[in-house]
Amino acid sequence: MGGHVTGAAGALADELPGWVTLLRAPNPGPMTLEGTNTWVLRAPGAEHTVVVDPGPADEEHLAAIASHGPVGSVLITHGHPDHTEGSARLHELLGGAPVRAADPAHTIGGEPLTGPVDGSGLEIRLLATPGHTADSVCFLVEHGDERVVLTGDTILGRGTTVVAHPDGHLGDYLTSLELLSTYRGVPALPGHGPALADCGAAADFYLAHRRARLDQVRAAVAAGATTAPEVVAKVYADVDRSLWWAAEWSVRAQLEYLGVEQP
Repeated sequence: MGGHVTGAAGALADELPGWVTLLRAPNPGPMTLEGTNTWVLRAPGAEHTVVVDPGPADEEHLAAIASHGPVGSVLITHGHPDHTEGSARLHELLGGAPVRAADPAHTIGGEPLTGPVDGSGLEIRLLATPGHTADSVCFLVEHGDERVVLTGDTILGRGTTVVAHPDGHLGDYLTSLELLSTYRGVPALPGHGPALADCGAAADFYLAHRRARLDQVRAAVAAGATTAPEVVAKVYADVDRSLWWAAEWSVRAQLEYLGVEQP
């Protein structure tokens, strides 16, 4: 969700490595921006590809992913349906290629993600980045001197993301952003929106935004707001009311982080 911020979280990436392909799912909306980004990674000369986030159960989109096969594995950044709804069908289309997620509930035909990942010629490092959801992960992918970070919904290409309380946790999210801020000059490939030139700079932007939002929530509470809906009405007053339900997720996470009792 964009909140007050609707522009890019940093400079857009001018160019991505030749081993990266973006397939965007046809599910645009206020929460998904242009649609869910499915990233297809194939090391130069490698037989197998690695797919990150199948997206929705859209037959044309899943067929487009399968056309980039053979696929060695499908990786999941987190379990929200706009990233995983197509997993089971894609698993079938790919003849049983494993779908691997941190959460066993979203893992099909393989082991849950716990450490290094077989990248079919790419070096893929799992980064635990809880906060948006408890199961959120990112992937640092390297080939030669080229690196990218696939950020799922932890960092979006445009706007800011929600902390999906109670599954998401703001303290965890801030820690995850601090981790991602160390990847200076490494392009970020987000779950929605355009690719960004610098993961570290985008994480810094997100951290500043979250800290400013916490100040606004503190001020709203000091002014007498006692419930999450009351805080949303004060802090997100200029946001379309159709998105206030999502803002309330983040506000509940902020109030919990600040130690404010909630009814």
